[in-house]
Amino acid sequence: MTVLALAAVPEPAPRREHASRSEYESWVRSTFPDARGTVSSRMFFYKRFVERWPDLEEWFAAPLLVRLDLDADAAAGPGMRRGTSHEAGSYLAYLSLTHGMPMDVDWVLARNFDSLFHPRVAPALGLDLDLLNTLDQRQQQLGYRSGRSALTWGVARLVLWKGDPNITAITHQNLVSFSEEIRRWSLLPEASVIRAAHIHSTRRVHEPSVLVSQFEKASLSRLHSLHVLMFNTGQISEPPFHGLKTRELWREELTPADTPPAIAAPVNRWLAGRLQSTDRAESVRNARDAFRYFLRWLGQSHPEMANLAELTRAHVESYLSHLHQRINQRTGRPLSARTRYGYVSPLLQFFRESSQWGWIDVPARPLLGRSDLPKLPMRLPRFIPRDELDRLMQAVDELDDPHQRAALLLLRWSGARRGEIARLSLDCLDAYPDGYPRLRIPVGKTYTERMIPLHPQAADVLRELIAAAKAANAAARHDAWAQQPVRYVFIRRGKPMGRHFLFEDALDIACRKAGLVDGDGNPTVTAHRFRHTVGTQLAEGGAQIQTIMAVLGHRNAQMSATYSHISDPVLKEQYEKVIAAGGRIAGPAAEELLSKRIGEDTLNWLKTNFFKTELELGHCLRAPAEGPCECDLYLRCSKFLTTSEYAPRLRSRLAREEQLAQDAVERGWPREVERHNAIADRIRGLLTDLGESTEACPDDHC
Repeated sequence: MTVLALAAVPEPAPRREHASRSEYESWVRSTFPDARGTVSSRMFFYKRFVERWPDLEEWFAAPLLVRLDLDADAAAGPGMRRGTSHEAGSYLAYLSLTHGMPMDVDWVLARNFDSLFHPRVAPALGLDLDLLNTLDQRQQQLGYRSGRSALTWGVARLVLWKGDPNITAITHQNLVSFSEEIRRWSLLPEASVIRAAHIHSTRRVHEPSVLVSQFEKASLSRLHSLHVLMFNTGQISEPPFHGLKTRELWREELTPADTPPAIAAPVNRWLAGRLQSTDRAESVRNARDAFRYFLRWLGQSHPEMANLAELTRAHVESYLSHLHQRINQRTGRPLSARTRYGYVSPLLQFFRESSQWGWIDVPARPLLGRSDLPKLPMRLPRFIPRDELDRLMQAVDELDDPHQRAALLLLRWSGARRGEIARLSLDCLDAYPDGYPRLRIPVGKTYTERMIPLHPQAADVLRELIAAAKAANAAARHDAWAQQPVRYVFIRRGKPMGRHFLFEDALDIACRKAGLVDGDGNPTVTAHRFRHTVGTQLAEGGAQIQTIMAVLGHRNAQMSATYSHISDPVLKEQYEKVIAAGGRIAGPAAEELLSKRIGEDTLNWLKTNFFKTELELGHCLRAPAEGPCECDLYLRCSKFLTTSEYAPRLRSRLAREEQLAQDAVERGWPREVERHNAIADRIRGLLTDLGESTEACPDDHC
């Protein structure tokens, strides 16, 4: 016997029907026992609506403008009256909340529901006014000053849309879906007519598209505020994000849609693995963009290729040439080395790892090596000069917003990264045993917390923000870096403050006040330059590399050594004595140096490596590009330079050469006599050029 499996047939939605007259009249009379006029008017509107729309399903199926009494032709037929549907709004809200009848979004977004929260109406419909008052108090504690309007706007439409008066039943998915419905509603042709009718009484003239755009923006903002509020009360566990920017939104679009499946599969697999293994979604997003660029080029240049295993070194070299020749359409210039590095580096890692893992749908061996990566120029840190820093910090002290002022002060005195400051927690500030403030920098780029001293000026401002954040008592948010819930300092209205507002906007204001702008009116100081300034000042003060590493949170000593290279006190002392102070110099290279015939590159190398060029009697100006020195007779070398500082050594060497010449005479070595006398004559010439005594002296201090 054969049993046929029948597919489950979904049950039809329950038919929407009117409430009986007796039921609705009983509810109206119990809700308004002392208001005969209200009872009679509501029953009149009920009777007229039921007569016009005896079948409620027909009303739901009618065009939106007809249901809103905004269609000019709706009153043309017999028995049709304008206002029939509009005046039945209270009755329809009753049906939705007491009969569990969800209302469609098109109608919900087109009407106002201010009377829904009347002290008599709300309890009769099952709405909890005490909970609403609690939510209102909580949003005021968080810093919202818009009153109940933003709160009631979202709650009214969500409960009617769901057909459920229980406010605590609103979920994160309800908010996400309703936000999508708002965007869809704003694209309706009827939306401009509805919004124009709503503001007609204000007599303001706007383009219809502007009206709808303003309504969409305001509606999404109110819904976002409700999300923030419910997150901070614990009703919704998912934190709010503007635009719902989550990893899942772009997870399914890792590769271009027209990429052959055999090519897209290993790339998607590798990117998905990276997404799961790293906390830095931005890094994975950059890798995704690099693959998209490469796969688009591959599809255009080699459309016949159906599998990545067919890739060869020749294909990769062709792609590298393409990157070199590519013109950035936005700037009109070739791609920068850093941009090309960002395009090539993920490919190098992909080919290396996939071949090591033995994937069969990729090349069997890596097609790229480290030598294929563009060589990035090593730039020195751009610190802020002292005079500019003083002017800028005076302007920072005058900033109106306390959060912006505190953020820039923390940049100035801590040297922390922007993201680290924006994520400071409420327990980030304490003190050393002697009372000096101490700041705890959260886990960030190096996945390590660190404690550093903090200037009292920044500590005082930070304490005020911590006190305000504690008073607001915003809910903790899961921190992806710390892997735990964190209560932030820089928070406003229950949500973390944006880095652009804290740093870029604040610097724009401060730089304009301080006059630190370029010819185009753009600020000349960036947030990261404060970090370079702290590192440079530490190095100039003689701080050890370990100290610079601890303050700046560097992972290795090489990063911190950069500041020591540009701020070495020995270099500064030598340069000031010899070059900047205009001291007297002698030697074959002296004339070239004084007449500025030495190349700019060599001169720059000299300034940064002067103390490394020291010899016994002076300095060798041979640049690294010229190769190692092969000349022992450096006294006559064209790269030799000496200064008055070496005069005692020169006289000591002169005495030794005279002694060696005398010894050679006694031993009967004429060539040695000639050599030592020549050196002695050269030393006397150098002393004469320096304006020093040519008397030999065996003591360095003579």
